[in-house]
Amino acid sequence: MTSLAPEAATQIELTVGSGKSHIKRVGRKDRRVDEYIAKAAPFARPILRHLRRIVHAGCPEVEETIKWNFPHFEHHGMLCAMAAFNNHCAFGFWKAELILEGDETARREAMGQFGRITGAADLPDEKTLIRYVRKAAKLNETGVKKPGRSMGKRKPLTVPDYFAAALNNNAKAKKTFANFSPTNRRDYVEWVTEAKREGTRRQRLKTAMQWMAEGKPRNWKYMRRR
Repeated sequence: MTSLAPEAATQIELTVGSGKSHIKRVGRKDRRVDEYIAKAAPFARPILRHLRRIVHAGCPEVEETIKWNFPHFEHHGMLCAMAAFNNHCAFGFWKAELILEGDETARREAMGQFGRITGAADLPDEKTLIRYVRKAAKLNETGVKKPGRSMGKRKPLTVPDYFAAALNNNAKAKKTFANFSPTNRRDYVEWVTEAKREGTRRQRLKTAMQWMAEGKPRNWKYMRRR
């Protein structure tokens, strides 16, 4: 039986000039990530391999692991993660707010910050991605914490008329929405209302009603399975 244990990760170099030994850590690759990529849909494999290569190029000391059933990359803590779904891939940074602040590439179309990735054209260029990875690594190395949610008073949630009308036409979704926590209600409303295109908004509204009719919060796909 083949072991799925992570590969070896340490390289030792001697600095002759100073007479001192210098230990340099190099990246750790996890065979489970190889398995994950191999099992992904054909369109997703080159995307995942590309992202994996980018992360290792930007942070040679990065270590791979599997968390919540998809690949994560760690370096002094969580760095970033990637995932493959039936029709798209996703990629995101743990401290995205500090890495992509003010950057137009950050989108909320899917898990992560780069939308639904179906090919290399959906991602920033390689130089930009490597810069993001290096910035993420530096933040972790210097101990910068992920920003917490502001404790200030949030604006009351406003449910648009079209959203309320859709709920009134779907008794199961309406009941789920009524029983949701304020956070779960806000997740759905903001997801729908923040769509920039009318077609996207209609599709999100339709999906939201379907998921709520099934009793699901918006991010149900990424919740830990019990």
